[in-house]
Amino acid sequence: MATSDPTVKTTQAVDETGSGTDRILQTRNLRKQFGGLTATDDVDFAVEAGELRCLIGPNGAGKSTFLNLITGVLEPTAGSIYYNGSDITDLESHKRVDRGISIKFQVPSLYQEFTVRQNVRIPLQRVASSSEYESRTREILQRCNLEGEIDTVASSLSHGQQQRLEIGMAMVLEPDLMLLDEPVAGLSVEESADIAELLTSINETDGVAFIVIEHDIDFVESIADRVTVLHQGGIFTEGTIEDVRADPDVKRIYLGEEH
Repeated sequence: MATSDPTVKTTQAVDETGSGTDRILQTRNLRKQFGGLTATDDVDFAVEAGELRCLIGPNGAGKSTFLNLITGVLEPTAGSIYYNGSDITDLESHKRVDRGISIKFQVPSLYQEFTVRQNVRIPLQRVASSSEYESRTREILQRCNLEGEIDTVASSLSHGQQQRLEIGMAMVLEPDLMLLDEPVAGLSVEESADIAELLTSINETDGVAFIVIEHDIDFVESIADRVTVLHQGGIFTEGTIEDVRADPDVKRIYLGEEH
């Protein structure tokens, strides 16, 4: 269990994720219990700056719980979360956003009655002056291939367009780390390809690190630098997508295949 000494934890945060290392995020012994159920079981997990990491695993593996611990939506039962040289274990969720962590959940949380322009301007108000709104809005929408929908009401967008809009809104805050929960669930092959292209563009052009939860193994293969497999609340294995797909135990627990 992580020490409760704040001086030690601060020193460890610097050692784990400070300027002397490539890691942007590190969890240590991270655990979440709901009564007698252990949803996340002593997880040690690291992501490097600029890495595009995917989390996969069967339903109930603890993937969403783990993401919610990183964002501060849930408080851990035990363990520590280090980010960019700081211990953020007890930091409030909105302050983690200010530190550069952004999240996009599976179901878009747009203001459906607002136009695309109005939705983008909501996060812009936190980081830009009013004189920059128009140029920054168009810049973001061009990145997301939505410049032709600037005055479209969000509820009229397709599901894939809504997903791209919300990713664009997250990018307004210029995060160092983005967390995405099943960004292509329910999308067509073409829409999934659009999301893959957007994420890889953001990753390569802006250097943003990603943690992406996804069930679509073909989508994972198209974007991931490295894959982590969760099972029963813990890390089952990690490696390249080729290593993971070839692992007979992964096939058994995740892909539903036999040896």
